[in-house]
Amino acid sequence: MIETERLIFRKFVPGDLPWLIEMRSDPDVSRYLGGTRMQNPEALAKRIEFYMSCYDRFGFGSCVMIWKPTGEAIGSAGLQPLEESGEIEVGYNMSKAFWGKGIGTEAARGWLDHGFGPGGLERIVAIAIPENKASTHIMEKLGMTYEKTADHYGSQCAFYAVSRERYLELRAGQNRER
Repeated sequence: MIETERLIFRKFVPGDLPWLIEMRSDPDVSRYLGGTRMQNPEALAKRIEFYMSCYDRFGFGSCVMIWKPTGEAIGSAGLQPLEESGEIEVGYNMSKAFWGKGIGTEAARGWLDHGFGPGGLERIVAIAIPENKASTHIMEKLGMTYEKTADHYGSQCAFYAVSRERYLELRAGQNRER
């Protein structure tokens, strides 16, 4: 999988289910992930199976996010297809103790770099409940632009996207500024 400055990502395995349930049962964490309707043991058991099936089908999927300084699992992030459209989505979520540290941006950037580099993707989307300003801010910071608001798993969500060409152009500009 991939690695960033502060994070390592690894594939989910069935033994990660108890940890995933615990992390996502925090009401603040699950609030923008569909709440208890989507973040309950039965739904997460199905979801982890979906994550694992993506690795073989696409060569990527949502992964466990490991905090390098401690080796602790702190969240998940990765690329996966949207079930409705098949478009590839970058997603990220983490334990509340790690909010506000730039980790979501770092994780999403790492996966966009992977998707547009070795993954060979031409377009990547991201979805958030509009009230989740932290997530929409990450999307905009990474060059994604708002496209529409539409239903996604029973919630009205903002859909953002970025093309490979646009993202690589922005990354090249960031590298020149360093």
